[in-house]
Amino acid sequence: MQTSVSAGLFEKAKTYFPGGVNSPVRAFRSVGGSPLFIEKGKGSHIWDVDGNEYIDYCCSWGPLILGHAHEGVLSAVSKTMQNGTSFGAPTRLENQLAELILSNNSYIEKIRFVSSGTEAVMSAIRLARGYTGRTKILKFEGCYHGHVDSLLVKAGSGLVTFGNTSSSGVPESFVNETITVPLNNRAAVEEAFQQFKNEIACVIIEPVPANNGLLLQGKAFLNFLREQCTAHGTLLIFDEVISGFRLSFSGAAGLYEIKPDICTYGKIIGGGFPVGAYGASREIMSCISPEGNVYQAGTLSGNPVAMSAGTAQLTECLRPGFYTELEKKTSYLINGIMSANPFPLFKIFSLGSIFWLAFTEKEAISCAEDIDPGSMGYFKTLYHQLLQEGVYLGPSGYEVGFVSSEHTYDDLDKTIAGFVKSLSLLTKS
Repeated sequence: MQTSVSAGLFEKAKTYFPGGVNSPVRAFRSVGGSPLFIEKGKGSHIWDVDGNEYIDYCCSWGPLILGHAHEGVLSAVSKTMQNGTSFGAPTRLENQLAELILSNNSYIEKIRFVSSGTEAVMSAIRLARGYTGRTKILKFEGCYHGHVDSLLVKAGSGLVTFGNTSSSGVPESFVNETITVPLNNRAAVEEAFQQFKNEIACVIIEPVPANNGLLLQGKAFLNFLREQCTAHGTLLIFDEVISGFRLSFSGAAGLYEIKPDICTYGKIIGGGFPVGAYGASREIMSCISPEGNVYQAGTLSGNPVAMSAGTAQLTECLRPGFYTELEKKTSYLINGIMSANPFPLFKIFSLGSIFWLAFTEKEAISCAEDIDPGSMGYFKTLYHQLLQEGVYLGPSGYEVGFVSSEHTYDDLDKTIAGFVKSLSLLTKS
């Protein structure tokens, strides 16, 4: 596999950007080597600048549920762009996407569009604080909510502790407003509410944690959080930037039939363009400016090009059987790999069309502590072997993969063969 053009571009990029990239995980630090520079994508396939072709399971880290360059999305975007790309004023396209979402998602009553998942979460946290008049937030170790200062913290040594910052540049005062507890630990949540009674504005969780492995929690724990938040006058925020419109049209909230107070969305709703959103009841959303006193604004919020792309994509997601077929393909892929898996430690955890590769003896992994950092060495080797087989994943063993509607059963069969061959080679290395 030739990668000289990508390598040359990366050397040049390092003179322009910190680490040569505009988002850290793209630098291939965790898997080694130089990142591949992608030239184009179509359907389930991508091609790099050296002409290598791959079956893509990164899907731009999740947004491309219809695959690359979907004709319906491209047509909608092209038509919209003929009339202009940005106005900084309302357009009917915002109404259309909002109506599509709200008419088919009973867990929110009003929505506000922003430009990224991080911005959506940041705004949701501010809204929760403004609505409750409280300042502290509770998050879970192993859940990533974007690069918001108060959420870039990790757990300390105790069950309930103020976390240490996971990034330079985050003031200690921000960290001191964030309580971090382990996932799937009821006692830690109860202790947090006892220690900080009437101080916690919100509990925020990825209902399907998918940024630090796939740490499945199950309905019982999420129901417990709902009950605790209701009892303590605390808002429950579901960060559905990944799971929203991926597991079902109404995300994990719909899958588990649990109503959070605020939902945050991103990725899929933009059809490949930068879009985020947060939504809640009419009462809670009435606190947002200009209706209320919680300020949030954005020059490109509701961008017409992104709105048209999102409407085109989500319309396809509403087709009867769409999510059933996605899950069927994902199960076919996983069962095919595991039925011939030659490497005893290798496992695949999944939910819907999301899957995660793990090297572990455990039958279930539900918290960050269950992941052995040493197992990432196996992933590093597997990753590069899969590239040789024409299979592209996100370049980190902590990240999940995605199946799109454009993955064919021929793609899946080739992927299964590539995995089995790569895992066989791994047993010999």
